[in-house]
Amino acid sequence: MCETLDIPKSTYYQSLHKTESDRDRERREFTEKIIQIHEDSKKRYGAPKIHEILVKQGHKISINRVQRLMKKAGIQSIIVKKFRPTPSKEKVEERENILKRDFTTTAINQKWVGDITYIHTLRDGWCYLASVLDLHSRKVIGYSFGRSMTTELVEKALENAYVTQKPNDGVIFHSDLGSQYTSDAFTEKIQDYKMTHSFSHKGSPYDNACIESFHAILKKEEVNHVQYLDFNAARVELFKYIEGWYNRKRIHGSINYLTPQEMEDLALHQAA
Repeated sequence: MCETLDIPKSTYYQSLHKTESDRDRERREFTEKIIQIHEDSKKRYGAPKIHEILVKQGHKISINRVQRLMKKAGIQSIIVKKFRPTPSKEKVEERENILKRDFTTTAINQKWVGDITYIHTLRDGWCYLASVLDLHSRKVIGYSFGRSMTTELVEKALENAYVTQKPNDGVIFHSDLGSQYTSDAFTEKIQDYKMTHSFSHKGSPYDNACIESFHAILKKEEVNHVQYLDFNAARVELFKYIEGWYNRKRIHGSINYLTPQEMEDLALHQAA
């Protein structure tokens, strides 16, 4: 065969023991690291976050190369669809919007936002998660999970945040105009904590975009990929996601690719 093709026998035998080139080895090693990071995030991370982690690990690689390697390996993140609000038809009384979509802060415990979202379970039907987010750290600083969408649910979430953070007086707490947040009982809680309550305009969820975004991420990265057996099963998994993943491991582009816990720790260190 070698004589027919006019190929030296040595060339043929060398081809049977082909060594991996440096470029191919580097490409393989980067692909393995990308797959590992992707798996560690439960397939939640896309190219920007994977690239950021590789850089933090000391690797010199461009985001374009990460994208190419991910495409070749058939890797993609869970896509978070853009939030599209549905105008409310409920008649509500407008209240003062102090925040006015100004989500900027200079320290933790300046501006908090809260909202409620629905979580479905097979045995117990719809359950409800009330969350409180600090706009500086993007950390979920308090939440409450219940079988009913009551005033007590949002009170408990705020109470958990207050006990955990121990803020000074004057925190701005922003929410929508839901009956739970406009109730006399919740108003008293706000006053007891010496906070200022700010409200979204009717039918304007973008006024509370940051907490809406958190709940959208929660649905896309966790809730929509599983079926919870009952209330208790959902409660455990939500705790794992919020405390084990979102607050302590999930990096955020809006806070320079730090985790919410890292951002809070940094803020506390700077204030000390």
